[in-house]
Amino acid sequence: MEKFAAFDIDGTLIRWQLYHTVVDKLAKAGQLGEKAQANLHDARMRWKRREPGYSFRDYEIALITTYEDAVTRVRPSVFDALIAGVIGEYKDQVYTYTRDLVIRLKDDDYTLLAISGSHEELVAEIGRHYGFDDWIGTTYEREGDTFTGDKYVASHDKQAALQRLIGKHGLTLEGSYAVGDSKSDAPMLAMVEHPIAFNPDQDLFDLAQANRWPIVVERKNVIYQLDPGSSGSGYDLTQPT
Repeated sequence: MEKFAAFDIDGTLIRWQLYHTVVDKLAKAGQLGEKAQANLHDARMRWKRREPGYSFRDYEIALITTYEDAVTRVRPSVFDALIAGVIGEYKDQVYTYTRDLVIRLKDDDYTLLAISGSHEELVAEIGRHYGFDDWIGTTYEREGDTFTGDKYVASHDKQAALQRLIGKHGLTLEGSYAVGDSKSDAPMLAMVEHPIAFNPDQDLFDLAQANRWPIVVERKNVIYQLDPGSSGSGYDLTQPT
């Protein structure tokens, strides 16, 4: 049985959110309604101004809601053309730590998996670009040149998504890795021998501390790792391995 490593994509491998980028471009192209672009700009600026009681998650919910309320009016042919441009622009805008970890584990014959809340079409292109073996993203069902409105959201249950890929490929949990940056990644991190909370949001940071998972932070050209101290009283700063 082969070992595996499971990676989140947005904010973990890629430096920004591919899902957000696609929705922003659709809004700017007038595909999501007359007020979509202005509403998304307002939501983004509320988060960037760090308004009290308004978080990144609130901005994210506004963005997802805007897209899903309009998805049946978006033509898949338009969506696909836009996807190609997003991949071309963002596929190499990656974090050094996770990019190098992908390369190292692939060289060590790990099966590489991607599980992401981003659109399946985006996740597939990133997966192919970096030599992943399989992936699961959010699928918006198509029927001809229309989206039906039905969906499967991988990030709602990443444990189930990972279990499906483990069974599909006959993988072992022995020596396994998982890397993620948000609370939705915690279920798959809890499954593996080597969980890594990478640039975690507050919820994942708290869970990592509670579970004594390593925390890796990459900021500008500096990478540092927080490992649970042997006494259990705190974290020690170490060089990433």
